[in-house]
Amino acid sequence: MTTNAQSKLAARYGAHDIAPLDAWNETLDQLLDHRSVRSFTDQPLPEGTLETLVAAAQSASTSSNLQVWSVVAVQDAGRKKRLSELAGNQAYIHQAPLFLVWLADLSRVSRIAEQQGVELEALPYLESLLLGTIDAALAAQNAVVALESLGLGSVYIGGIRNDIEGVARELGLPAQVYPVFGLCVGYPSTERPAKVKPRLPQQAVLHHETYTTAGEEQVLSEYDARLGAFYQREGMKASGWSEQVVSRLRNVSSLHGREALLGELARMGFGLR
Repeated sequence: MTTNAQSKLAARYGAHDIAPLDAWNETLDQLLDHRSVRSFTDQPLPEGTLETLVAAAQSASTSSNLQVWSVVAVQDAGRKKRLSELAGNQAYIHQAPLFLVWLADLSRVSRIAEQQGVELEALPYLESLLLGTIDAALAAQNAVVALESLGLGSVYIGGIRNDIEGVARELGLPAQVYPVFGLCVGYPSTERPAKVKPRLPQQAVLHHETYTTAGEEQVLSEYDARLGAFYQREGMKASGWSEQVVSRLRNVSSLHGREALLGELARMGFGLR
């Protein structure tokens, strides 16, 4: 590994003594350099960028080639502002030149079945909804890798699920389509550069043959310290990861309306059996 590559690996884990990887290339270099961008310039995207990102997204794996996902590209300032309000007033949604809303879309296969006079018995089951959700996530991540290779930045917006019925009305979504998440896309601001946030050590997420929690407490304690140091360097509250997890999940109020997701999905035409 080069010195630059080793520094990127160290940043990803927040540890300068991290062992180097045996394999390295430009793709790995880009992947490990990923960071969420929450401040964008007003520079417009080059012509054809959207189509390039969708081509990359459609190159992702899709279960049984069902392709049960879609995406809505939003560039209208008024619509971005309204979506921002629905997603918790996150300013970067209307600041970014492009906002993509990734959808689990079972409506397309429903229309095909209707045209052929066939009932899709498997469609109202939770498995079908999972297929659409997973397909959308895989497609979006391909798009993120592509956009970063073009010098762009992005940030996922889970807050788009705060009010999926409101988002559906704004985007004119038919039944059996729901917004999984949003994605802000644009050129990263140099005035507020995003930093690589340290992830959990591999010992916490990598299991060999069977799942084990041996040594987990020590591993998480060390990560708490590393993440706390990162936040402190960034001028933020120096809280550890464990504290964040408990704070985020302690109360239902932290879901910001997403606790009603099951009922909303049912009203939007999903069977959920």
